[in-house]
This record gives sequence, structure tokens and C-alpha cells, in this order.
Amino acid sequence: MYVNSSFLKGEKEHFLALNVAGEPWTLEHMRLRKLRTRGNGLDTYQSQFLELHQRLLYAEKENKKRSRELSIVLDAIKLVVAERLNSTANHTDAMKLKMSNFTSKLPLHLTNIYYYLPHLQEHENSLYPNVVIGQGRIGVSLVMGIPTVKREKQSYLMGTLNSLFYEMSSEQKNDCVVVIFVAEVNAEYVNSIAESVRTSFPNEVQSGVLEVISPLASYYPDLSNLKETFGDSKERVRWRTKQNLDYSFLMLYAQPKGTFYLQLEDDIVAKPQYFQKIKTFALSKPSDEWIILEFSQLGFIGKLFRTKDLPLIVEFFLMFYKDKPIDWLLDHLLWVKVCNPEKDPKHCDKQKAYLRIRAKPSLFQHVGIHSSLAGKVQNLKDKDFGKNMLHKPHVNPPAKVTTSLRIFQDYTLEKVYEGIDCFWAFSPVAGDYILFTFSQPLKAEGYLFRSGNMEHPGDKLYNTTVEVLPAVETELLKDAIGQGDKVNYQTTKDGYLKIGTFDNGIAEDIISPSVGKIQAIRLSIHSNSSVWALLSEIFIKTS
Repeated sequence: MYVNSSFLKGEKEHFLALNVAGEPWTLEHMRLRKLRTRGNGLDTYQSQFLELHQRLLYAEKENKKRSRELSIVLDAIKLVVAERLNSTANHTDAMKLKMSNFTSKLPLHLTNIYYYLPHLQEHENSLYPNVVIGQGRIGVSLVMGIPTVKREKQSYLMGTLNSLFYEMSSEQKNDCVVVIFVAEVNAEYVNSIAESVRTSFPNEVQSGVLEVISPLASYYPDLSNLKETFGDSKERVRWRTKQNLDYSFLMLYAQPKGTFYLQLEDDIVAKPQYFQKIKTFALSKPSDEWIILEFSQLGFIGKLFRTKDLPLIVEFFLMFYKDKPIDWLLDHLLWVKVCNPEKDPKHCDKQKAYLRIRAKPSLFQHVGIHSSLAGKVQNLKDKDFGKNMLHKPHVNPPAKVTTSLRIFQDYTLEKVYEGIDCFWAFSPVAGDYILFTFSQPLKAEGYLFRSGNMEHPGDKLYNTTVEVLPAVETELLKDAIGQGDKVNYQTTKDGYLKIGTFDNGIAEDIISPSVGKIQAIRLSIHSNSSVWALLSEIFIKTS
């Protein structure tokens, strides 16, 4: 349609004249304009244009108003979320930030957890762990999960941790994280475990390699009316059902922390160099062909998973957590994935063997006797574990060995000194000693004393000094040959020089040449110990 430009100019002037105040056009303006342009062929279009303009102005004004209201609502929501996070018990501010992703960013299919545990819809915070100890370490190669509960008879947890960290290098400690899941809701008990961990493993806690978490009470559903199956008692059914929930919670927490997840229990010992052996074995297998690598044939001990597979595994556990024990469910998962119902069991076992690969010899041994199920005694042993070398032999100079410690059975001091077996004694008290008197004065270059071993890693010497008795007193005043320096040692009342101390169960150092020849070495214990004392290695290095 053609419109004359002079006409449009006139319309513009009239448009401005009607609204010199710059106010939005009203319906009255449009009505007057309509009267003036009656008879003109463009009156209909002009009125529609003015009406559209009015609507656009009104919509823009309402949109700004709604935006302001929405911004206020969003700010309020953020405030509520922040307050809920801040109220989570025992979370540091740093851990709240790091752990907020745990439930808010669950993998999409894991939102089904609310179908399997519907009570969580009313207790959303129950998926947040209570992080008692932890630095939020992530990005490691290996995450080790250890669930633990209160036992009536004996706790094996500290021995298990000692075994895992025994001879582990600094590099390996920087590439793993050990998560202790205290599956109890009694805060006093949880805190007592955390305090024991802090006391026994201060360096590991400080570095972040060791974490302690626990669940909220509302995480667990009502377990009082479970169906009794497979001939199990009501208490046993409850025990195994809760255990399934515990494993699931721990796996979900561990999943974003590393590449591999190793399931352990709180009553095991590990073989030397287990960390490197696991890593080497896992990396040698095609990543898309296995689900489980087994480093123990017993139960749920020593089972390695890729963390990317954990969401699927946990969801399967939660589907049937009331029905069967965890190791049965794991086998059923493999059956579902690869077994053909029309084939015989041998064919099924062959197919499952591609997904479940066994490593030999076993790297973990079960040592607990008293189960976490009250009254249950179990003497399960992994036959593929073999026998650990519990002592390390060396050739030492001839000496007479004596001790004030009360020896256990036939684990004598002579045996460890001669490299035959370890030395094991009852708990030391202040003033106890271990003495090596040489047949002839000798020049010693250094020493190594190692306490504890793989089966009894906690039986170490604490607050113990290494002392030597010089053969000639005047030699202490001589400078080290070619060194031009003097070494000053503390001297005991009976003439011994304190040349070293035990640190984390080990005493190792060189002996300054200025000491000269020595006629004896003594280990002096300065305080009572709550644990037994075991020497697994003695090496007196001579020139």
C-alpha cells in the first residue's frame, strides 16, 4: 500500500500535538483521532497501530514489574538454601561448599533413590554426610571405603588403618583417600572414633588422606518390620539390610572423589605394596570390559570398581536392599547384565568371568573374629592370601641380648636379632629396656629398628630412645675424622649417649664417627604403653 509522505508528516505533527506532555496514548486520544480522520481510508490502520503501541508500552511496564518480583523471590530462595546448608551438623564452611554437589547434582537416574527410599522425600538433608574429619580431597586414583559399626567384643579399625598405611609412600598417600564411614547415629560414639583417628593418625588427618563421615538418623527407613527370608532371623535380616544401605551411602559419597573405588572392611590386613599392585593390575585391563576386580575371595572385601560405574551399582543395591546380602546382589547384577536364561549355568559363569576378574594372590586377609552382628563368631580366612613375611632378617654382629619385657610365648629377642622370627612382648611400662651387648667393641655406622608388622601394625614402640655405650669415654671428645665438628649427645646417668628416638614405630639413623667404638646399644622405654611391643626388624650396620 502506498502512503503519501506529506500525509505522514502531517500525521506526525498531529500525533505530537495530541501528546505534548510525552505521556502514553490513551483510548480517548485514539477516539478523537478517529473522529478527525473519519472518511480517510487509513483510519482503521491508524487506530490499530495506536492500540498496539499502547499494549506494548503496558506489557513492557508489567514485564519490568514481574522481573523485579522474580528477582526478590530468587533471592529469598537462595537465602533459604544457604540457611539449610549452614544448619547441617558439624560441617565446616569449606565442606558445605564442597559437599553441596553431593545431593543437588546426583546423576539423573539416581534421582530414583526416592522411589526406593520414599521416606527421604521428607528428609532431603539425610543424603548429606556428617563430615567429622576431612579436607574434601578429590582427583585421586584410589578411594578406599571402610564402613565400621560398634562391636560388642573388639574393634579392629585402628589395626586395619595401621596395615593400610604401613610402608605406604608419601607419593601414594597423595594419590588416595581413605573414607571411614561410621555407620552409627550416636554422636558420642562417632566422635570417639574420630578422636581415636586424630590421635593415632595425626599426619594422615592433617594431609587429608583420611576422612571420617557418618549418616544422619533420618537416612535409615524403619527396619523393624522386615520380611524374614532364607532362614535368617529377624535380627540378621535387619543387620544385612542396614549393611546394604551403609555400603550404598558410602559409595555415593566416594563416587566423585577419584578414578577407582576399593571396598574394604574394618577388620582386615593388607599385603605390602598393595596400592601399587592394585593400580598396576587395574590399568592393565581394558576399561570397558570389567565391572569388578577382586583382590580377595571373601565377601565384599577387596572389591575394586570404577567410580563411574558406582551410580548403576548403587541403584541396583537399593532396588533390592531388603531382599538379599550385598555379595549376592553383586552377583545378581552380573547375571542380569550378561547371562542368558536359555543357557546353562556354566555358560553364565563364563560370561560373568569377563566382568568379574580375580587377581591372585589375594592382597587382603580377614582377621576379625567377632562379627559386627552381635553374637556371631567368624573365622573366615582367604586361602589365597598366603603368609605375610612378618619379619625381615639381617646379619648382625655377635651380641648378648637381654630385655626387661615379658616375652609372649617363644617370640624371643634372640630370634629377631638373628633374623629367624619377630620379637613380641606384653605391654611395656616406663623403665623397660631392650639391650644388645656386643662380644667385642665395634665401630657401628648406623642402625635400624622397626616395630610392628603387617599382622600387628599397632604393636609399636612409643616414647623410646636409642642409646649407645661408648667403649672409651675419651673418644667422645675427638672430632670426626675429616669433619672438624663435634656431635653433642645427651648422656644418661649410667654413661649411655642418646642418639635417636622412635618415630611412628621406626628408629633409623647413622652413628657419628665421633662416637667411636661402642660396646652396647639400648632401647629405653620412657612411658607406659597400652599396646604390646613387637620388633620385626633389627639391623646394626658395621664398618
